[in-house]
Amino acid sequence: MVFKDLKVLDAASFIAGPAAATVLSDFGADVIKVEPPAGDLQRLLSSVPPSPPAPANYAWHLANRNKRGMAIDLKAPGATRILRRLVEWADVVITNFPHPTRERLHLGYDEVAGWNPRVIYADVTGFGDAGPDAALPGFDLTAYWARSGLLSSTRDVGAPPTVPIPGSGDHATAMGLYAAIVTALYDRERTGKGASVGTSLLAEGVWAAGTFVAGALAGGRSYGLHNPTAPTNPLINPYRGSDGRWFMLVASPPHWPGLATAVGHPELLDDPRFADPRSIAEHSAELTELLDATFGSQPLAHWQGVLERARITCAVIQTPEEAAHDPQLRANDIVVPLHGDDMLKETIGSPIAVRGTAKRAATRAPKLGEHNDDVLRELGFSGEEIEALRGTGAIPGAAQMEAAR
Repeated sequence: MVFKDLKVLDAASFIAGPAAATVLSDFGADVIKVEPPAGDLQRLLSSVPPSPPAPANYAWHLANRNKRGMAIDLKAPGATRILRRLVEWADVVITNFPHPTRERLHLGYDEVAGWNPRVIYADVTGFGDAGPDAALPGFDLTAYWARSGLLSSTRDVGAPPTVPIPGSGDHATAMGLYAAIVTALYDRERTGKGASVGTSLLAEGVWAAGTFVAGALAGGRSYGLHNPTAPTNPLINPYRGSDGRWFMLVASPPHWPGLATAVGHPELLDDPRFADPRSIAEHSAELTELLDATFGSQPLAHWQGVLERARITCAVIQTPEEAAHDPQLRANDIVVPLHGDDMLKETIGSPIAVRGTAKRAATRAPKLGEHNDDVLRELGFSGEEIEALRGTGAIPGAAQMEAAR
């Protein structure tokens, strides 16, 4: 395991921070997840629309598998003693609390680094550390999608902005945070020094929208929203077969002759309207109408075969339910077995592969406070001290945790 001896304190909530810790856990890191006594609000996400209703708490397992779980009230007397020992134990500390909150909870960088100078302190914010909106709460829908330019661009002309898949920006941001952590760990191997690293939902969203935002920085003029009847480039456009199934066509200019021949219209190659990419763009509506009619004359399977033989790229536009059962996902460990949960048997693997190195088998996410006593004993607390911490409310009692689960 790449991170066999790495120790990670996951003191973050929702998705982006915890999911970065999950990727570390996939490669062997020992991750301790800290939640308040009422539980991380992410425990509720599987049952909040528009998340698909299901018997299993799939969202919780997705971002918190392979972890040990603790429930600590960081505002209670005595809780700082626990937190300090956890920080001293850890190689990596992950948080996403707003800066004023993390300072009150003794999770600010200066205090954490004072306890453990070698620690890699990794945080996620909504809008970055500086600027007029640094203190604003950030969610993937607001900071990643709305503010970055992504949401305004991913729709058809005349259509209002829509709601993306919940958590999609968080999961992308988690990979950026993971990369920051791994970069800092590499530097620590060379220098022996800890570091403070991080990213923001806004930065990750702008990076995802980089082609358009960089174009705007260069003074580029936008083509505007996608028009399905007259797209900017009809060779990169969704089309529908006679069976109602949609597919995405992606044909570069060198593939235009092969495409025209494959779909039964070689005469288009002599048509001056479609002589080059600029002419095709100028006559986009005419070519789109012709391709719509052509592709609509046969079912999807027919066109998949035709285009594959012509080496023209296309892909069926699958629903999430179809993607979940796509055999390509299991062949590449994109969907993996989940062990230890009675209702959920599979989850989604992290998207990084180190070839020749097996990932840890995915095990269920922890129950609220499941490993409190075990971890506290590892940190050197006696049985009497653990009971005293319960008495102060620093850690909840069994009845309180069961009621919150």
